[in-house]
Amino acid sequence: MLLSIPALAQKTDSVEVKADTVKKDYRPTGIRFGTDLIDIVKSSYDKTFDGWELNADIDFDRYYLVVDYGYWARNFVDESGGQYDNKGTYLRFGADVNFLTKDPEKNMFFFGARYARSVFTENLSFRLEDPIWGTVDTNLTNNNIQAGWMELTTGLRVKIWKIIWMGYTARLKFGLSLGDTGYMTPSDVPGYGRADKESYWGFNYQIFVRFPVRKAASIPLKK
Repeated sequence: MLLSIPALAQKTDSVEVKADTVKKDYRPTGIRFGTDLIDIVKSSYDKTFDGWELNADIDFDRYYLVVDYGYWARNFVDESGGQYDNKGTYLRFGADVNFLTKDPEKNMFFFGARYARSVFTENLSFRLEDPIWGTVDTNLTNNNIQAGWMELTTGLRVKIWKIIWMGYTARLKFGLSLGDTGYMTPSDVPGYGRADKESYWGFNYQIFVRFPVRKAASIPLKK
């Protein structure tokens, strides 16, 4: 009888270990679509900027595939009457890793990485005073410029009501590379910022709508 007690305890321990072991399920549970509120607000009051951004992500357990697409236009006028403007689109794609793995609501605190591409045109108009030819109006244009860069990201996503989520993304942009720019070096790159900076900080405050794909398996409590 005494010999059967350790055997029973060993059997019970093995059952608990199996109950506590959860097999990873990488099937997506939901897709989120959102937009950046900062771009919307900034476009309404900043006369030098016009833009918007759309966001989407899908989960694979604690890993999220992320895609962002946006439009960006700038318009600057200096004191001498010169004017610079650009407009274009950008695309970012990458992945985030969620560190709130035990949250049943799938709230997120994440770190991630992105690769970004931008295609845009820009125009520079200015007036020169030449001693021979007098006043000369000059216009320089770059068409179909392509740029690429990398980003490191961190942020938060929180469920606030049913399928509505809000959060932020902070991003460090770096490694800007430009294609053929002809005779004029770009001043501003849509999605990136000033082209003369080796690195650039960005911040987005976003609202999302999440569409469930399937119900996530519940996480068993440890005994």
